Amino acid sequence: MKERLERMRNGKGFIAALDQSGGSTPKALKLYGIDESEYSNDTEMFDLIHKMRTRIIKSPAFSDKEIVGAILFEQTMDRKIDDKYTADFLWEEKGVLPFLKVDKGLEELEDGVQIMKPIPGLDDLLSRANERHIFGTKMRSVIKKASQTGIAKVVDQQFEVADKIIAAGLVPIIEPEVDIHNVDKAECETILKNEIKKHLDKLPETSNVMLKVTLPTVENFYEDLTKHPRVVRVVALSGGYPRKEANEILAKNKGVIASFSRALTEGLSAQQSDDEFNKDLAKAIKEIYEASVK
Repeated sequence: MKERLERMRNGKGFIAALDQSGGSTPKALKLYGIDESEYSNDTEMFDLIHKMRTRIIKSPAFSDKEIVGAILFEQTMDRKIDDKYTADFLWEEKGVLPFLKVDKGLEELEDGVQIMKPIPGLDDLLSRANERHIFGTKMRSVIKKASQTGIAKVVDQQFEVADKIIAAGLVPIIEPEVDIHNVDKAECETILKNEIKKHLDKLPETSNVMLKVTLPTVENFYEDLTKHPRVVRVVALSGGYPRKEANEILAKNKGVIASFSRALTEGLSAQQSDDEFNKDLAKAIKEIYEASVK
């Protein structure tokens, strides 16, 4: 664990988010050029998304030179690439640290936020994650309004679940996403950072977390959190920004690296030849890497 923690704390590069779940898989496949008419049930759908993820991970463009971690969906963790479980393939063949998405989606909007749905069987899932040699986890909430009580509730829940993940020997990525379309986005981020800092300051010295935040309105807004002793890394989600814009904003934020999903796979398609696919993926990875290591 020490070697892997050091790699995540100081490694150059970014995190590839390959964790689209049941609800977001049809959209991810459509962007990849696979229409819903091309599969007739969930089994076929998840087979197709695993094929897409395998193509990305096995690409020569995907390596530890630019990528330090990859976030996986639960089904991806349980599947194999070339007879190795995905997490083992990532670490042993690519030198990339595997993370697992553990949340079960979002509750309905209340008080300006969407907290996470309950996570039944979390202890069992974390036990399986350890068996599969997962390094850390990720869980997402969404903030849509500058509500002090709502945002406090989001952060309280995130850290409450993070305590269980830390107790299981894994490193949690806490992801309270601020919707980029919020008219009061900057105010949301101010409240959010204050709430996060309260919890970070209470963590024992043996606890480590990562933070996944929306690219901020104010440049270098999260720089102080990148230096907090309990924070392994601060990563940013693209949040719906096109890759070019996301990279431009990211490059202005010291110490923050990318954890992009849509922005990473933008322009890739099932219809491309392997040469075309690898060339476009290499270009995307290079651009995101450069914005991350500025």
